[in-house]
Amino acid sequence: MRVILQRVKQASVSVNDEVIGSIGQGYLLLVGFTHTDTLNDVQHLAKKIAQMRLFSDNEGKMNLPLSTLPDGQILSISQFTLYADCRHGNRPSFINAARPAQAELLYDAFNKVLSSDYHIPLQTGHFGADMQVSLINDGPVTIILDTEEMRKGDG
Repeated sequence: MRVILQRVKQASVSVNDEVIGSIGQGYLLLVGFTHTDTLNDVQHLAKKIAQMRLFSDNEGKMNLPLSTLPDGQILSISQFTLYADCRHGNRPSFINAARPAQAELLYDAFNKVLSSDYHIPLQTGHFGADMQVSLINDGPVTIILDTEEMRKGDG
């Protein structure tokens, strides 16, 4: 499971020129899955994201989690292209991305854990749709989270 987390001042997602999700300050998450991902990966990464301290404290240090913001929110967007393999040729292969049925189940579970277990207001894109995402990256702060890499480092 891979997530690109971007700390944002605002973000939105549109399908067919209609905004279907919009947030103010918080995280924009681009979320992708591979064949070996499980619900344990979903739970682990949701907990990691909920507890990450990426917002400034009174001393200006990134030391506060999203939950400390009065209106902190998440916009979660499914993105199979996070598993693009570009090692050979100029056309990416997506063979490492999970099949849509598996990915959609994991994506829905991930969003449910964030909103239900961690009580984070959350909006989403539309799984499998051609989406346009707009954001104002705050910082910029962009973090790459990968459960396979975390397992290697026991993180």
